[in-house]
Amino acid sequence: MTSLEQLLAPSVPTLQRSDTGNDALQLMDDVHLAEIPLVEEGTYVALIREQDVLEWKMPGEPLSESEELLTYKPAVSMRSHPYDVLKVLHSQDLAVIPVVDTENHYQGAITRADLLDYLVETSGIDQPGALLVLEMDPRNYSLSQIARICEQEDVTVLSSQLFNNPDTQMLEVTLKTNRMGLGGLVQSFERHNFLVKDVHGDRSDDDDLSDRYDNLMAYLNV
Repeated sequence: MTSLEQLLAPSVPTLQRSDTGNDALQLMDDVHLAEIPLVEEGTYVALIREQDVLEWKMPGEPLSESEELLTYKPAVSMRSHPYDVLKVLHSQDLAVIPVVDTENHYQGAITRADLLDYLVETSGIDQPGALLVLEMDPRNYSLSQIARICEQEDVTVLSSQLFNNPDTQMLEVTLKTNRMGLGGLVQSFERHNFLVKDVHGDRSDDDDLSDRYDNLMAYLNV
């Protein structure tokens, strides 16, 4: 499991109780972040949000003068998985999430941008290969069967994502593969009664057109 220590962003500064609301807004503007952790003597106190400070009627006063500003305390543990971190960032609509140990000591912060870069690099999304989307009843989902069909077509699945479509009540399975041409895989899935909803980045049609062109040129040269 990836240690969150690798994802801590040294560019995220911290605030103290003695800093004023105006100090916080200026620091947020300097580092282009809408949230900055408040840390006192190594202990995580709260996450100060730009919108909350803007709504505060005494921005010239120290942050310690506002109980409301110090009540928002989202954080993740150093033992959390990156996916858990992403879940918190998404659910709380944050660009920054503080990381703490079991004693609530501040370890650093992870930014949404850095986490997104990590997920792209580790999921294979940036690697060559087409995407294939299957649609099915959630009760019919079988990862082992999907993997077996891909293996039979000599296709490696670099990553997979599941999405429960609330509009259709169907499960959409997105497969990131190592192949650019998925014509054979599509046919194989269809033979096994899978519905192939979409294919992205596939070059099967281009390859087929190229083969036809080569055959024509060969014929004309005869």
